[in-house]
Amino acid sequence: MTAVEEAGARHRPRTPAEADGPRGADPGAPRPPLPWYRRMARDRAVLLLALPAMAVIVVFQYLALGGNVIAFQDYQPYLGIGRSLWVGLENFSILVSGDPEFLGALRNTLIITLLQTVLVFPAPIVLALLLHSLVSNRVRQWVQSVLYLPHFLSWVIVVAVFQQVLGGAGMINNFLRAHGWQPIDVIGNADAFYALITSQVIWKDTGWATILFLAVLAGIDKSLYEASAVDGATRWRQTWHITLPGMRPIIVMLLILKLGDSLSVGFEQLLLQQDAVGLGVSQVLDTYVYNQGVVGGYWGVAAAVGLVKGVIGLVLVLVANKVAHAFGEEGVYRA
Repeated sequence: MTAVEEAGARHRPRTPAEADGPRGADPGAPRPPLPWYRRMARDRAVLLLALPAMAVIVVFQYLALGGNVIAFQDYQPYLGIGRSLWVGLENFSILVSGDPEFLGALRNTLIITLLQTVLVFPAPIVLALLLHSLVSNRVRQWVQSVLYLPHFLSWVIVVAVFQQVLGGAGMINNFLRAHGWQPIDVIGNADAFYALITSQVIWKDTGWATILFLAVLAGIDKSLYEASAVDGATRWRQTWHITLPGMRPIIVMLLILKLGDSLSVGFEQLLLQQDAVGLGVSQVLDTYVYNQGVVGGYWGVAAAVGLVKGVIGLVLVLVANKVAHAFGEEGVYRA
């Protein structure tokens, strides 16, 4: 081959067979993965966009974990972590000493957790099924917009709205008095407090929580419903055999995450209403940590309780994920 022919061969466009790789290579074979530094160079624009969010997470989520060291100290803010006295496991003795205030906070936390798991968690699933059954897209979008709005209200506004409606001088009691009936004591009634806070959570967050379930429902193959209708399946049987199995993976994942966060039951919501009902029914572990640390100055005890609460949440997530794997579900992460 002459020099001219060699130059022409170098500049000749590659054929599809040559572009696929060396001669004899399987075109269907997977390509070897790029080295990590090449992937970073390729995706550098995306990585730069994600860098601020990653920095926030690292600083406020991971570096902040080092503050748990005060659970083993008699921490004094004016001394700092470096000069505060080390007391070992002394702060954790509150967990086994039978302190009435701590036991009351634990009892209230478990009761509210049970109520929210049984009543609050299924609410967005039921609401998503109801919205999905609406034939008119315009009506569905309007209802969704109305139901989403309470999520964007702060707990200060939500509590104020419930007080204006159910309080002693609220709309309902004013109506009852105007017609000669006995007013209903809801706000400030310790016996009705669990029902009150549960209804507040349902009203505020159920509409927003339906977003994930509606997205899952939109992804279910419509041909399954058509085939079942041809076979004579009723709406209830379609829901039981097609819709709910299609929603099961996201339900399992959210339930596992809910268990991990089960001991955190609305710090701001409860703190705003403690003065009205007292600590007997409104004190939970989160408010106990706040009252012991920020208000009482027992920072080591507060950190010890918070640390144990976090460890229990982590264990619940790991155990629940293992159980999900045993039943054939993917869970939060793969085994």
